Amino acid sequence: MTLLSRLNALLDASTTPLVASAHCDLPCGVYDPAQARIEAQSVKGIMEKYNASSDNDFRVRAEFIKEERCELVKHHLWVLWTDYFKVDHLKEYPNLHDLFWMATKTAGEAKKTNDVVVADRLLAEIDDIAEIFWATKK
Repeated sequence: MTLLSRLNALLDASTTPLVASAHCDLPCGVYDPAQARIEAQSVKGIMEKYNASSDNDFRVRAEFIKEERCELVKHHLWVLWTDYFKVDHLKEYPNLHDLFWMATKTAGEAKKTNDVVVADRLLAEIDDIAEIFWATKK
C-alpha cells in the first residue's frame, strides 16, 4: 500500500479526530532564549575583532556579518515574545514587554556601532528575559 493510499484510507475512515492542546503553538521545549544569546555573543565577538583590526576589507566583512547577527537576535527575541509568552506571563511579569522592547532596540543599536558596551547591554537584557523565561517553565 502506498503512502498516498494509506492517507486516503485514513481520511475516508469515520474516526473521531484527536484534539491536542498546548499553551504555545508547538509543544513546549522548542523555545529557548539561548538562541538570541548565542547570536548576541557573536555580535560582541565581531565588535571586538573589528576594533582590534586595521584591515579595511576585514572590517567591511565584519560589519556585514554583525548586522546579520543583530537581525537574528531580533528574530529570536520576537519569536519568543510572540509565540511563547502569553497574557498570563505579562500579568505575572509586568516589565516583560519593556524588556523585549529594550532588547530589540539594543540589537538595532548594535547594528550601528562597534561599541562593546552596547553588546554587553544586549547580553544583559537577554539574560533578564531568560530569567523570566525559565521561571515560567517551572
